[in-house]
Amino acid sequence: MAFVDKTLTCRECGTSFVFSAGEQQFYRDHGLMHEPARCPSCRAARRQRREGIGTPPAGNPTPRRTFPAVCHQCGRETLVPFQPRQGRPVYCSDCFARFRGTR
Repeated sequence: MAFVDKTLTCRECGTSFVFSAGEQQFYRDHGLMHEPARCPSCRAARRQRREGIGTPPAGNPTPRRTFPAVCHQCGRETLVPFQPRQGRPVYCSDCFARFRGTR
């Protein structure tokens, strides 16, 4: 089955975002039956709120800033502590650990 990029609208912020062919294949491969209803940044913010990520540790008033990204290796959505740049691969923590261990 060939996947084609789709443009969806975020239910939270109303912006349009692309549900890429790679993400669609990832959803199918992992048995996810519904398309995402939120854009990547709203999904990341929701995940942070749900998991309590981003709350500052005691004595440190500035929370660590994270950015949403899609892993170059496995296609999974992840949060990284740096602003991803166009054309540079970004890895989730699992793939980065495997990549780093092979060096």
